[in-house]
Amino acid sequence: MNFDLTEEQELLQKTAREFGEEHLAPGVIERDDKGEMPKEQIKMMAELGFLGMMIPEEWNGAGMDAVSYVLAMEEISRADASAGVIMSVNNSLVCQIFMDWGNDFQREKYLKKLALGEWLGAFSLSEPQSGSDASNMRTHAEKDGDDYVLNGTKNWVTNGISSDVVIIFAVTTKGIGYKGVSAFIVEKGLPGFSIGKKEDKLGIRGSDTCELYFDECKVPAENLIGKEGDGFRIAMKTLNGGRIGIASQALGIAQASLDKSIEYAKERKQFGKPIGSFGAIQSKLANMAINVEASRLLILKAAKLKDEHKPYAKEAAMAKQFASQTAVDASRECVQIYGGYGYMQEYGVERLMRDAKITQIYEGTSEIQELVIARAIMEGK
Repeated sequence: MNFDLTEEQELLQKTAREFGEEHLAPGVIERDDKGEMPKEQIKMMAELGFLGMMIPEEWNGAGMDAVSYVLAMEEISRADASAGVIMSVNNSLVCQIFMDWGNDFQREKYLKKLALGEWLGAFSLSEPQSGSDASNMRTHAEKDGDDYVLNGTKNWVTNGISSDVVIIFAVTTKGIGYKGVSAFIVEKGLPGFSIGKKEDKLGIRGSDTCELYFDECKVPAENLIGKEGDGFRIAMKTLNGGRIGIASQALGIAQASLDKSIEYAKERKQFGKPIGSFGAIQSKLANMAINVEASRLLILKAAKLKDEHKPYAKEAAMAKQFASQTAVDASRECVQIYGGYGYMQEYGVERLMRDAKITQIYEGTSEIQELVIARAIMEGK
């Protein structure tokens, strides 16, 4: 198996790394503390083509492959995981749905702006009573002439406040479970569509998360994605790609944890020696490096399968489960290596630990990933 990157992929990786170091890393602690979105940096990312990476140039995308996408995601998240998740949602969940399931009218009206970064998108599946059990939703949409009337509540919506358009999943036929779920494009500003308060979160505080409310909100029937009843299938297939993005976000956090640990282990002295000369610290660094590299290989395999249009749901689940665990473990060990300083905000490593945890939860918890993997291997996939 060839692990060499193309010249274009190496250049993209270098560009993303330099952008992260020059434009995202400075001020990341302050943005995290205040819960501020990196608005100017997101605009710059759009100019670099990072918000519509896998979308063909015909629709204003960068026309890149999934391998290029995960390389960029890792580097952006290495500097600022909040910017990483904003990028991931717009690419993997929103633009990809328009590309895979939308019609030309919807692509012309919405995808071109989203891929170019003129608009920002959000994806809204979860509700207060339905997280992992996504089919147990109560938000419903009823056909009324040339419109659908939406009623219900959505929560944990990343980019919910800052987005211009949201892909909403709602029940159109009651009593038949997931087969009655449909997907809709909902623009901000429609009567009956309101936004809840910004959530005060443990980590990725530079991306906004909120509830969305629908009260007799009329959405044009032309904004139905696919057909009635396609919604759940759209969500599940799209989340496979989303999991590759979140795995890459986790990898970026883990790599940053390793980088900072190595740097500190060389500088910090105890008992007259750099702490990196002690076996206990070396063991931590070695295990972090092993798991970071293993995560990277799992992610690249899933991305390569996606590029080859081969089944990759199992591999995406493996990549997300392993990389998110690696991020949690590596960031925790990083704080431990820093000791008391690691617990202080100004050193920036406690933020890594807080940011890492969500990668085990959103776009499918680790437990759900293990169910996906187990079912696949039991079926011989």
